[in-house]
Amino acid sequence: MNEIVLWKVNKYAEFDESLIKLINSIDKNEFEIDIDKTKEILKGLLKTNGVQLAMASTIVRYRNPNIYQIIDQRVYRVIYENQILDLNTYSSEKNLNFQIELYIKYLIDLKRICSDLKIPFEKSDRILFMADKRINKTEKLKNYG
Repeated sequence: MNEIVLWKVNKYAEFDESLIKLINSIDKNEFEIDIDKTKEILKGLLKTNGVQLAMASTIVRYRNPNIYQIIDQRVYRVIYENQILDLNTYSSEKNLNFQIELYIKYLIDLKRICSDLKIPFEKSDRILFMADKRINKTEKLKNYG
């Protein structure tokens, strides 16, 4: 997990041992989301210093891409027809539940879009990211270089 954190923000985060166990309890062969477990994991991740929703989604995505995908401005813009996602707006403790609900809704909507477009869910973050880069190449995103 710290490799993901280091890659994303160039520093380490201290993960609680019970949170690591909970993340490791995600079955890599499962295809259906356990909403209660997901909420518990996300709450633990988002309470970890240095971890925000994009990073939390990256961590769970690498545990099981059949259930989780990375939440990203580009993919969000494809799913929600040019709506802009600024995760920094929601990165405080008081918005914890909002962030968790936002991510779960995102996953449900992403699964529907994948079905409609006939693309594999486990690769959808990459496929839709590249589609947005091609479709919206002149549109700027927040916090992108």
